[in-house]
Amino acid sequence: MSNLDTVISRVTDRIIEKSKDSRAAYLSLITREAENRPDRGQVSCSNLAHAFAGALEDQEALKANRGPNIGVVTSYNDMLSAHQPYGRYPERLKIYAREVGATAQVAGGTPAMCDGVTQGESGMELSLFSRDAIAMATGIAMSHAMYDGMLLLGICDKIVPGLLMGALRFGHLPAIFVPSGPMPSGVSNKEKQRVRQLYAEGKATRAELLDSELGSYHSPGTCTFYGTANSNQMMMEMMGLHIPGSAFIQPGTKLRQALDREAVHRVAAMNADGNDYRPLGHCVDEKAIVNAMVGLLATGGSTNHAIHIPAFARAAGVQVDWTDLSELSSVVPLLCRVYPNGSGDVNHFHNAGGMGFVIRELVGAGLAHGDVIGVGRERGMGQYAQEPGLDDDALTWRDVGPSGDDEMLRTADKPFQADGGMRLVTGNLGRACFKSSSVAQERWTVQAPCRVFQTQHDVLAAFKAGELEQDVVVVVRFQGPRANGMPELHSLTPPLGVLQDRGYRVALVTDGRMSGASGKVPAAIHCSPEALGGGPLSLLQDGDVVKVCAATGELSTTADLSTRTPAADPAPEIGTGRELFAMFRTLADEAEKGGSAMLATAGL
Repeated sequence: MSNLDTVISRVTDRIIEKSKDSRAAYLSLITREAENRPDRGQVSCSNLAHAFAGALEDQEALKANRGPNIGVVTSYNDMLSAHQPYGRYPERLKIYAREVGATAQVAGGTPAMCDGVTQGESGMELSLFSRDAIAMATGIAMSHAMYDGMLLLGICDKIVPGLLMGALRFGHLPAIFVPSGPMPSGVSNKEKQRVRQLYAEGKATRAELLDSELGSYHSPGTCTFYGTANSNQMMMEMMGLHIPGSAFIQPGTKLRQALDREAVHRVAAMNADGNDYRPLGHCVDEKAIVNAMVGLLATGGSTNHAIHIPAFARAAGVQVDWTDLSELSSVVPLLCRVYPNGSGDVNHFHNAGGMGFVIRELVGAGLAHGDVIGVGRERGMGQYAQEPGLDDDALTWRDVGPSGDDEMLRTADKPFQADGGMRLVTGNLGRACFKSSSVAQERWTVQAPCRVFQTQHDVLAAFKAGELEQDVVVVVRFQGPRANGMPELHSLTPPLGVLQDRGYRVALVTDGRMSGASGKVPAAIHCSPEALGGGPLSLLQDGDVVKVCAATGELSTTADLSTRTPAADPAPEIGTGRELFAMFRTLADEAEKGGSAMLATAGL
C-alpha cells in the first residue's frame, strides 16, 4: 500500500519479522490440514451415518455430497441479550445454504457468559478463562471433519476471541462471523451514569438504580455502550471477518436478514472446491491483526482487547505485544467518542456513519491496511469502507458520506485527539495499559501515597468509611490471571469517580481488568508481572508514593522495593465453579501474552 503511514508500516514489518517462525509453523499446519482433509466419499459409511442421521431434509444432499457443508458454531443462550436472537438462526441459515446448493449443520455450541451479570460477583473469576473453554469447545465442534466452512455465531466479550482462537486451529477452512446486532437505544447513557453515581453516594435507592438499568438494558440485542462486545464487532469489520457493514444492524430487520443470508452464501462460495478459496488462516494475517489494533485505537475501544488481541494473534502464529499497541497509538488518531467516552451509543455511532466511515478514513489516510483479504464479494477493504443497504430487497453497498455527528465521529485530519489513547506505562512496578482516551488530559499524571487492597470490596469498604478522602493511588493486587482469573473491577469506577469529582487526585493501579466501561479515572491496568508469585505490586505498602503518568509512560514508586518481602499469595477461592478452573489459573501466562492457559500449554 503506497501511502501507508511509516509507523504503521514499521510496526507491521516488526510483527512480521518476530512472527516469522511461528507464522511459518502455523501456515504449515493449515496447509497440512487442508491436504489431509478427508474426502467424505471415502469416509466410513458408519461415520457418515452418524453425521447425517439428524440432518432431516438435508440427508439426501449430504449423502450425494452435492455441495459444501457448513459447520455452524453457536454461542446461543437467552440469558445473554446479545445472543438471544441466535436461537432461531440455525433454521434460517440452513435455508440460506440450500439456496446456493450447500448444507449447514450446527457443529456445536459454546458457553457464553455475560460479564454484565457477573460484575462484582464470584462468577466473574471464570470470565477470562471462559475464553479458553470457548476456544476448546469450538475445536471440539469442528473436530468431526465433516465441514467445508464455518459460520461463527458470537458477539460478546470473551466469546468472539474464543471462537476465533478455536476456529483458527481449523484455519484451512473459510469462516465468517455472523453478528445479530445491538438492541435499540434506551435510557440515555448520561442519565444512567448519573443514577449510578448517585447510588454510590447513597443519594439514590436500589429501586431507582434498577429502574435506570432496566431502561438501558431492555430487549434482545447487544448492549449499546461501546464496551468489549461492540469492540469485538468493530474488530471483525477491521479484519474483514464480517460481511461488510454488518456489525451494528439491529436484530429483526430486513437488512439484518439480508446480511445473514449473504454470510451463508459467501462462506459457501469461499470453500476449497470453488473459485474463490479464502481460508480463515490466510485472512487472519499480520496485516489483519494490525488493523484490529488500529481500529481499537481509532474508536477508543475496550482495554480488554489489549489481552485478547495477543491471544488470538498467537492462535494464528502472529506475535504482538503492548509495545506494538502503544507505538501504533502514537500515530492513530481518535476518530470516535462513543459512550462511555462520549454521550451517544453504538446506534448513534452507526447512524452517524459507523464502521464504513471509520474504515474509509483510516485506509484513506494510510493508517490501516486496505489489502487484507476479507470475506466480502470483493477482496480487500473496499466494501468495508461503505455501508450496506437494500434496493428493492437486494443487498447493496453505497458511499457513507460525511459524518452525521461531529461530536461522535470525525475525519482523520480533524480527530478528537491526535493519538489513539492506549498507552503503555512502565517502571519498577511493571508494565501496564493506560486508556488515555477516556481520561481528561489534566488527569494523565497522578503522584500520591498509595493505599493497598486485595479485593475491590475492600476498596468499597474503605470508601464508605471515609478513609480515601485524600489524593491517593488505589492499588488493587492479586487480581491477575493466575491469582483469580483476572476479573473485571467495575465496582471501583463509581467510588473513585466520586473522589475525583470531590477534587482529589486519584488513580488506580491493578493487575486486574477494567474493560471497555472503565470510565474517567486514570488507571494503570493489567499490570504485569502480576502480584501473585512476588510481582512488584506484592511489595508495595500503604503510604508508598506511586506515580502513574500517561504523558511520560511511567508506572513507578519511590519506595525501595529491593528491601521488601512480598505479601503472601492469597489462597484461591472456591465456589461458583471456581475450583474447576484451578488448572487454568495455574498454567496461565501473563496478561501481555493473552492470559491464556490453553495457548501456554500448547506451546503457541
